[in-house]
Amino acid sequence: MFTGIVESFGTIKKITKDGTNVHFDLESTLSSELKIDQSLAHDGVCLTVVETSPDSYRVTAIDETIRKTNLSQWTEGKKVNLERCMPANGRFDGHIVQGHVDQIGVVKTISDQDGSWLFDIEYDGGLGNITVEKGSITINGTSLTCFNSKPGKFSVAIIPYTYEFTNFHQLQIGDLVNLEFDIIGKYIARIVKGYPNS
Repeated sequence: MFTGIVESFGTIKKITKDGTNVHFDLESTLSSELKIDQSLAHDGVCLTVVETSPDSYRVTAIDETIRKTNLSQWTEGKKVNLERCMPANGRFDGHIVQGHVDQIGVVKTISDQDGSWLFDIEYDGGLGNITVEKGSITINGTSLTCFNSKPGKFSVAIIPYTYEFTNFHQLQIGDLVNLEFDIIGKYIARIVKGYPNS
């Protein structure tokens, strides 16, 4: 389990295809602290560490993960938001994040607000995911509060600290982002809607 509070960046150094799997080698200040079989959120995608060295590590993504996230667009040199699992005695500074991306969204507009940045995000509302005004959303592993919530779209405001210390400063209009919707909202929506053909 994660909280959506980004700890550090990982820089992709190498991408290797292995059948339908893809190996990503990354450099990070966290590398020396990682252990094999440890879960680590990369832009909100929970991936398992399979190799380590003092200054780098490797994770592997399966085809299902590649197809349902923005990992297919990752390139060497890209900076990725990293968060290790929350310790049992840790604080919930963000919100409950599973590291399971629900779907991708698209950055539609970026507005400089003279001290903050406004990002408008759109997504396929037909998949059943929703946001609520002032509710929680995870974008590329970052816990944020959404507003202007409408079917298939919402906005977030990014303060200077978040802009600098996450990869929001790299995002451009048209970029794909990983979205994980609030788990509590997802359970409520399932209770209300029920299961298909139930």
